[in-house]
Amino acid sequence: MGRAARITKEAIVEAAFELVRTEGHERLNARALAERLNCSTQPILYHFASMEEVRAAAYHAVDERHSAFLVAGLDTAPEPLLQLGLNYVRFAYEEPRLFRFLFQTDAFGGQDLDALVAAPEVAALVGMVAREAGLDEAGARSAFLTMFVCAHGYASLLANNALPFDEGEASRVLEASFLGACDQAASAASQQASHERTGP
Repeated sequence: MGRAARITKEAIVEAAFELVRTEGHERLNARALAERLNCSTQPILYHFASMEEVRAAAYHAVDERHSAFLVAGLDTAPEPLLQLGLNYVRFAYEEPRLFRFLFQTDAFGGQDLDALVAAPEVAALVGMVAREAGLDEAGARSAFLTMFVCAHGYASLLANNALPFDEGEASRVLEASFLGACDQAASAASQQASHERTGP
């Protein structure tokens, strides 16, 4: 039991994070984690009831790293939304195994895209779209969803293939997606307003 106490819960989570980062989430098991910690599996199961709990703790740590990466530089960026999209894509390029752990392990199973966009942590980003594009909340959510799907698709290509990251190209793709999504949302809002004025 003394050996278990010397391996802290924080050390286990950090080791799990690094294991996913360097070898992939598929390798996150008690034996591989114990090897990384240079101990038996006993300390891991002393602090965690199961490997599922370890996986959940590692997922939370990766999600925190991802969130910090996303907002880096937004306060000084001339176009914060474009910078956010570029950060999202760059994270997938620089940390492909972490990206796959976050977004390609069915963590969002059972949800639809509208539910993801309606999540409280996304509300500030939707508000940013509304301010930058002059859209109402519904239009901003629609535009954000389009941009998110575009950025996620681009990021997934980078995370799963040996493709080079071209920031200029990524910027052009994301900006076109943003402008197109905002134009479409504004047009839909205009048509709705016109319909309400003229009636059925």
